[in-house]
Amino acid sequence: MLILTCPNCGVTAEETEFHAGGEAHLKRFGPGSSDNDFETYLFMRENPKGVHFERWRHVYGCGKWFHAARCTTTLEVFGTYSAQVTEPPKEILDTISEKRPGWAWRDLA
Repeated sequence: MLILTCPNCGVTAEETEFHAGGEAHLKRFGPGSSDNDFETYLFMRENPKGVHFERWRHVYGCGKWFHAARCTTTLEVFGTYSAQVTEPPKEILDTISEKRPGWAWRDLA
């Protein structure tokens, strides 16, 4: 079971208090985008074995969205951070690099 900390209200709880919202840091395409870009946004998702960045919502708490960095094989949570950022904070990337040398996710490593 995952233990997550909501960065908005500071509550640490089991994953049952939260709701997973899919992959984090997606580039959204809207009106005027090419069919290929829009198709990629709608259907193409990372499904890695290892480090992954996800959106979560604190459903039974403050109700706000946040991002979590975790390992899909060990369920280790490297950290959580605000959903208002466009990429993971350097501290979390450094933590992941220390624990998982050679990891990669999209263009991050």
